[in-house]
Amino acid sequence: MGLTFNKLKGEAQKGKIESYTYVEGDNVVRMVGDVCARYVYWLKGENDKNVPFECLSFDREKEAFTNIEKDWVREYYPDQKCTWSYAIQCIHGGKIKVLNLKKKLLEQILLAAEDLGDPCDQETGWDVYFKRIKTGPMAYNVEYQLQPLKCKPRALTEKEAELVAELRSMDEVLARPTPDAQKELLDKVRNLSAETDDEALEQEFNVG
Repeated sequence: MGLTFNKLKGEAQKGKIESYTYVEGDNVVRMVGDVCARYVYWLKGENDKNVPFECLSFDREKEAFTNIEKDWVREYYPDQKCTWSYAIQCIHGGKIKVLNLKKKLLEQILLAAEDLGDPCDQETGWDVYFKRIKTGPMAYNVEYQLQPLKCKPRALTEKEAELVAELRSMDEVLARPTPDAQKELLDKVRNLSAETDDEALEQEFNVG
């Protein structure tokens, strides 16, 4: 099971769902369902494409590095660092999408939730209004600013409720690989041939 929003600390597949694309300026989404707490490594694959590998040292439920499961990325790439990669589903444009959260934006949402309540509640939740602001020439020169005065509680519409009725857990949408599956994918990526398709690998092991 993924984490409910109220239990989230904010620290440390088959049937692929479209990801939400952040745009410059105004953004608005309605977050729904549970939160997938995870860290991932990004390794170079064919044509220098980054392939995500979940850090198996990190426990999704405890939001802590427990180091219980074998993490083959650490074995093969001891200097490789994993990065924060929490995700949730959202309603946008009349569709369910995966929202790959931004850490500083999530921190602002968690703070606002202390006054506004759980943003994912179907009856009393609220749309998340925020701005994406480019602050420099590099890809990481970006800020996210929540607009709490616009985040008014509202019940889901009938159509939105129908979408949520079919919602899957984030543990299904972004399935956690077993250590054996992680190792198998690592071996494939490390021995890529010219015919290997990274996207096919991601779908096969549900690591994207």
